[in-house]
Amino acid sequence: MLTSKELFERRKTRARYSIRRAGKGKPRLSVFRSGKNIYAQIIDDAVGRTLASASTLEKSFKAEITNGAGRTAAAEVGKVIALRAKKAGVSEVIFDRGGYRYHGRIKALADAARDGGLKI
Repeated sequence: MLTSKELFERRKTRARYSIRRAGKGKPRLSVFRSGKNIYAQIIDDAVGRTLASASTLEKSFKAEITNGAGRTAAAEVGKVIALRAKKAGVSEVIFDRGGYRYHGRIKALADAARDGGLKI
């Protein structure tokens, strides 16, 4: 029987494999969620550089969002990362959900980024 950590690593490996295959040089929107916060960054793997990032730990989020772990907070992070990506000259990314299932906070972030103008 596999542990939840091992299952997470398997899902992560599968997701990264498909990203490498389908990415074709596009930057990736990588998402990390913890119990209290959510983080997103756009990474250019060809150069190995972060182009834009956003998280619920930023002071602008602390003022308007009381709980950084909810879907509303994830949606706000999605909107901000889309704005910062546009400012960095990125309009199309590939979504890297890591080992997380595509639902809840992860889905809310991706949908908000799409609404913000990113093509995922």
